[in-house]
Amino acid sequence: MKKLAILDNSLWPEIYDPVSHWTEFIKLPYKVFRAEDGQFPNLDEGFTHVILTGSEASIVNPPSWVEKEVEVVKKAVEEGLTVLGSCFGHQLLVLALAGSSHVRRAIRPEIGWIEVEIIKKDPLLGQKGKVWVFSSHYDEVCGLDEEEFQIIARSQDCEVQAFRLKGKNVWGIQAHPEINPRNARKLLAAMLEKNFAGRELIEKALSSAVRDSGWIKLISRHFSELDEV
Repeated sequence: MKKLAILDNSLWPEIYDPVSHWTEFIKLPYKVFRAEDGQFPNLDEGFTHVILTGSEASIVNPPSWVEKEVEVVKKAVEEGLTVLGSCFGHQLLVLALAGSSHVRRAIRPEIGWIEVEIIKKDPLLGQKGKVWVFSSHYDEVCGLDEEEFQIIARSQDCEVQAFRLKGKNVWGIQAHPEINPRNARKLLAAMLEKNFAGRELIEKALSSAVRDSGWIKLISRHFSELDEV
């Protein structure tokens, strides 16, 4: 029986609720763990899949609970679980597996709907090609060792939009395919209210037309079908 642990890294779930975003599409039995509250899964309890959500926190100046989450991530990878990190979760995976020198502030934040190029056919992301997806990030992954990590997607302003850890069912995606257009607009409006950096980028995203390829449907199906390695 497959069993999913969702590590909820959000700080203000009233405006950014990644658990509801993911579980709209992924229908595996699941249990939620709030990282900010010091809640983390015991991986000996039969979990087969792990999702590391996004966060309003910065991986460059991480909160104290990240240290414990890094330990959980390392164990999940060592035990061959299927792991997927999105945005902050994508960066946290790299922090755990490659170290702090491989995460940094983004040269240009990506906020709004962006075009992502899948450069290699992949069992999670699907066929080579281009998709439109929602994004909201100020930090990014950089300088991965391509003997260890396979870079499988990029965008105009981010060279590592997605990666897979070679030989493992472990993926990071920088964008937020799980956030539907309605929730994306809600998040953008809340970012303005809370005076997030890059106000002009946020306002531009809010006034722009939605461009969403529905990539999450394919990702969620593939993720659910994958088994431990």
